[in-house]
Amino acid sequence: MRGAHAAVRPVNIFLAAAARLIGLLRPVRGRMSIAVAATCGFAALNVAAPKLLGDATDVVVASFVGGTLDEGKLAGLLLLVALMYVGTSLFNWLQGALTASAVQRLVFGLRAAVEAKLHRLPSSHFQEQTRGDVLSRATNDVDNISQSLNQLLTQVIMAVLMLLGSLAMMLWISPLLAAIALISVPISTLITVLIARKSQADFADQWASTGTLNAHIEEFVTGHEVIKAFGQQEAVAEIFGHGNDRLARTSARAQYVSGAVQPLMVFIANLNYVAVAVVGALQVAAGTMTIGGIQAFIQFSRLFTQPMGQIGGMLTLMQSCAASAERVFSLLDAEEIPPETAPALREPENLGGRIDFDDVTFGYVPGVPAVRGLTFSVLPGQTVAIVGHTGAGKTTVVNLLMRFYELDSGRITFGGTDIATVPLDSLRSNFGVVLQDVWLFSGTIRENIEYGWPGASDAEIIAAAEATHVDHFVRALPGGYSTELGNDGDSLSQGQRQLITIARAELAGRGVLILDEATSSVDSRTEVQIRLAMNRLRQGRTSFVIAHRLSTIRDADLILVMDHGRIVEQGTHQSLLSAGGHYTRLYNSQFRRLDRAYVTGDAAAAREGAGQGSARHRGAGNGGTGVSAL
Repeated sequence: MRGAHAAVRPVNIFLAAAARLIGLLRPVRGRMSIAVAATCGFAALNVAAPKLLGDATDVVVASFVGGTLDEGKLAGLLLLVALMYVGTSLFNWLQGALTASAVQRLVFGLRAAVEAKLHRLPSSHFQEQTRGDVLSRATNDVDNISQSLNQLLTQVIMAVLMLLGSLAMMLWISPLLAAIALISVPISTLITVLIARKSQADFADQWASTGTLNAHIEEFVTGHEVIKAFGQQEAVAEIFGHGNDRLARTSARAQYVSGAVQPLMVFIANLNYVAVAVVGALQVAAGTMTIGGIQAFIQFSRLFTQPMGQIGGMLTLMQSCAASAERVFSLLDAEEIPPETAPALREPENLGGRIDFDDVTFGYVPGVPAVRGLTFSVLPGQTVAIVGHTGAGKTTVVNLLMRFYELDSGRITFGGTDIATVPLDSLRSNFGVVLQDVWLFSGTIRENIEYGWPGASDAEIIAAAEATHVDHFVRALPGGYSTELGNDGDSLSQGQRQLITIARAELAGRGVLILDEATSSVDSRTEVQIRLAMNRLRQGRTSFVIAHRLSTIRDADLILVMDHGRIVEQGTHQSLLSAGGHYTRLYNSQFRRLDRAYVTGDAAAAREGAGQGSARHRGAGNGGTGVSAL
């Protein structure tokens, strides 16, 4: 099946990719036109020079026959040939410089298009594709296109012009010898087409393997501490070895198949040279050609067969470029967030008020709902806590609120306005987000906090840091707010990094907060600091809190208990405990012993209870109950 498909697909892919890449050169068509003109000048001078050299040879041969040498004519011919070769060098430099400039301009636009595309892709795309493969398309494949085009645009045009020019000169000098030289053309073309059909699929495999290997490396680098902690270096090395071996095999196969073209072309060219030399010698002996004529023809024969060999050698670049272009264009053609057709609100940044979920249903996979029939209301300034077991749909609720995904049915209103009619940027400008997975970029602590409100003054940044318990530990650092962070802020503790993200949200001053398990991976003391920072952050704002630890949501105005995508209970902490339902079971499993210890003042029991709560949390992945069910 693969072979039958590959017989047609590669050529179609190459032609489509080539046409699309050439179309991207339209903005630099002026430079490319001059580059083509320079290439034409190079080819014209390069083709004319051998004819003049042949004439110079005839002048020398005539001196032996006639006894006198026309030195003036010989010197003139040689000087003209020298000037022609100087001209070819200048034209060659000019077309190379202009082509490189045009290609870099094209690649600049291609990178910009890829970067812009990444912002328009839905969240589902990044769940379906590995990050390493996406990065490989945006970097390795684009770089391969750049390097390949830089050579191809120069060599292909030059090779075609040299073929046509040398063919014209051969027909002028000797139609018979030209006919002999042309015999190699259909043979070379057939070889090129057959190998192209085979090698394109191999190059597609090569770049796909490159993307897969990059994905593995990205995962290994990100999780290097976990890998070492669990002693999985050998297992990781084995996975890398398999990927590396597959890449080596696919690359070798692609290079071997496409690399077979040039040796075959050289072999055919050599046969062609022998035939031309023999027949040409016979014509000189018969007096139908001069020695200078056969000398010029042999040079033109070389000029004719050399581009054919170059085209065969460029097949590798063509196929590799086409494979990379296919991967980049498939990324650019990926389904993106539908364009917004609804008119923007007059003052979207002031969007606020009551939030209503009205019979909302959504599934990441068609026909498999992640949440079903969600109906609840949140008043301005309220804190809403969402609890439930892993996979219950807690994070899906806030993803839908921020329109990272579109609803299957139902609707969500914000201040009475259906959020589906609000431009995405305007809608999301109302939300401040603090996630469990901390994201800090390479830069100073000041820049990371300022990310919430670009252009904020130092006083405003420090005020936000003081309000969220960040200022005290930042000032203890040697660089203070100018401390450089790298590798997602690994030089700081998990709690310190989380506090910085809370300071970022405080500085942003958004009307609605989303706190997604912000305390799930810190110690108890740091949790207290984060809880105080979040309490300060929530003042005067509507808040959605997703938490495994029920201690963080006891004072919530509304608690939603979710199970298998549905809201099974909702109410306050006390009302849910009185109901004796699902929430009560979760609460008792986590806090019964801990609360009893605090009431009696038994610090040892409190520590024991806290330890058991942590143990239950650690057992979440093993089917345990208690906090693992949250």
